[in-house]
Amino acid sequence: VQLQASGGGSVQPGGSLRLSCLVSGINSDYYAIGWFRQAPGKEREEISCISSTYDDSKLKYADSVKGRFTISRDSAKNTVYLQMNSLKPEDTAVYYCATDTEEDCGPYEYSYWGQGTQVTVSS
Repeated sequence: VQLQASGGGSVQPGGSLRLSCLVSGINSDYYAIGWFRQAPGKEREEISCISSTYDDSKLKYADSVKGRFTISRDSAKNTVYLQMNSLKPEDTAVYYCATDTEEDCGPYEYSYWGQGTQVTVSS
């Protein structure tokens, strides 16, 4: 199982970015895929998850991003996206996608991680 996160960059407050998580080795439709972030000096935070299609693709968001971030899945591309709008300086972090080949969003320890993509929100 491999995950490759991309799409990070630098953006001004209020801007938008879309992160992509390309999944290989498994069909991402059948497993929950989570997005996490870690800011310097802070603990890793789970910010969103989309469960398996067998679990009705339930969506989960942390309070810190609810209403601003949207997770989605493109089955044809085996890719999960995180659309991030109304970005704030406190969203600055390295963003990771992960899976544990479970159908639901947990909580549990994820086993497979992408390499991370940097998001910087600054004026």
